[in-house]
Amino acid sequence: MRKLLIGDKIKLTSIRDDDLEIIEEWFNDVEFMRYYDMLPAIPKTSKDVKEMIDGFSNTDERYVFAIRDKESSKIIGITGFDEIIWSSGVATIFIGIWDENYRGIGIGKEAMSLILDFGFNELNFHRIQLNVISYNERAIRLYEGQGFVKEGTCREFIYRDGKRYDLHFYGLLRSEWSCRRFGN
Repeated sequence: MRKLLIGDKIKLTSIRDDDLEIIEEWFNDVEFMRYYDMLPAIPKTSKDVKEMIDGFSNTDERYVFAIRDKESSKIIGITGFDEIIWSSGVATIFIGIWDENYRGIGIGKEAMSLILDFGFNELNFHRIQLNVISYNERAIRLYEGQGFVKEGTCREFIYRDGKRYDLHFYGLLRSEWSCRRFGN
């Protein structure tokens, strides 16, 4: 039996109230935010974080999940879908691994595999897309490794620390994902 949202090292769950304090830490970590979001890192209060998470919970246009260590249940990141267009079967995916001890060891790959499976098989999406800043090379390798195809670039879109960076757009169709996953 295939287990929903549970992998070898991690599981994806709902976000709990006791997670909010650590999520507030993440959203006040400038380095994390520069890789997670294209917007400027603006300090967030616990109230801001709660409203943001509640905004994901109270709509059908987005879903957010905690990425947890399977053994300890410690929250180590977040992932989910935003900007869902149900009539077209399209969603934008996001992922962020905050805990540095869990970076570079395949957690992002496992989380991405779980959330893509959920998106295509449970939510019945036809297309899952994302955007990524050009300096986020680790994320680009992850996305391309999962089969995402680079579809376009907004040149010099992001301004950070006196430099301009491109914003890349990637997409993955259900047929491409199925072919990679099942070989048909």
